[in-house]
Amino acid sequence: MKWNLRLAAANRGIWKASELQRMLADHGLSISAGKLSGLWSGDPASIKLSDLNVICAVLGCGVEELLIPQQKR
Repeated sequence: MKWNLRLAAANRGIWKASELQRMLADHGLSISAGKLSGLWSGDPASIKLSDLNVICAVLGCGVEELLIPQQKR
């Protein structure tokens, strides 16, 4: 799977991780700068489903836009 948060956010005019962090906090999800950095930069080791649900709600997208299947090589 490829994590696609940064592109999904950019498609909605969100260019800075700090802006997304504020929007998530407004929806009740407090994410540390370190954890958000991992989510923003591309390859998080894990993510809670409840956090994923809030991210999707804030961005107005489905999980399929954030998690892109990739073929094995």
